Amino acid sequence: MEFRDYYKIMGVDAKATPDDIKKAYKKLARKYHPDVSKEPDAEQKFKDVGEAYEVLKDEDKRREYDQMRALGAMGPNGQFTPPPGWNPGGGSYREHATGGSFEGADTAGFSDFFETMFGRTGGFRHNHGEGQTRLRMRGEDVQAELALLLEEAFKGSDQVVELRVPKTDERGRRSNRLRKLKVKIPAGTADGTLLRMKGQGAPGIGGAEAGDLLLKIRLAEHPLYAVDGKDITLVAPLAPWEAALGCKLTMPTPAGKTRVTVPPGSQSGGKLRLPGNGLPGTPAGDFFIVLKVVMPPNITEKAKTLYAELERELAYNPRAAWEDLP
Repeated sequence: MEFRDYYKIMGVDAKATPDDIKKAYKKLARKYHPDVSKEPDAEQKFKDVGEAYEVLKDEDKRREYDQMRALGAMGPNGQFTPPPGWNPGGGSYREHATGGSFEGADTAGFSDFFETMFGRTGGFRHNHGEGQTRLRMRGEDVQAELALLLEEAFKGSDQVVELRVPKTDERGRRSNRLRKLKVKIPAGTADGTLLRMKGQGAPGIGGAEAGDLLLKIRLAEHPLYAVDGKDITLVAPLAPWEAALGCKLTMPTPAGKTRVTVPPGSQSGGKLRLPGNGLPGTPAGDFFIVLKVVMPPNITEKAKTLYAELERELAYNPRAAWEDLP
């Protein structure tokens, strides 16, 4: 009996993940579909891919095949001999069934290797129409990005997205069409959020369901605010006397203006936190105010005199800790 290397047929490694196998199947099924492909022996290759996928897509069936593949013997004439104790047509060892046998599907056209190893009780489903196999496949997911202003993401908004959606007909002919889609952005949507819109991707083949639209949100850079996840930060400039004496400030936020109290003796780089005033959500983010002490652009002679008096009054050296350094 000629051995069928299903991993080689699928073009994947024996350690391939289920997702790798699924992707390989979709690619090869499109490539060798008899209505589309101009490859030599496309119909037979299409059946081979279906047979390989039938075995490898299921964890138990794949485990059974791997056992048989590892323990069977390859003769000098290239013929494969199943391992001792294999139940031909039953798809498992007599002494401990793995539960990997196939049930209830049509395997017409599968190889003798498949029938001998697993029996004729399972397999690759396909529809027959006028003697030809018809492909039925879910549509591709479409990925797109949408740039938003912070205010649009904060309050939520309705947006129109222009997409280039791939379409494949039953003969495998691919085309792209431009499509405009109105989408609702929930309030509090953060940068990098991936919104999934079911059925808004590429149409399916052969009546199968459409793929999804995966819309990634990107927040445009803001002239005032920095955004980190759900948190929003604003840098607030302070005059030296405001930092020293304390003050009340009216601060802009995406939700509107609010009053905050700066405590006396505040340092440049200090932070004030407004809990729950960041991007809305469960939980909501926080709003941070970073204090930045700035000097007036013009210092008059009188101001210089006052600064000199302040220097004498406080006798403060902010670099005193450096004096003990070698």
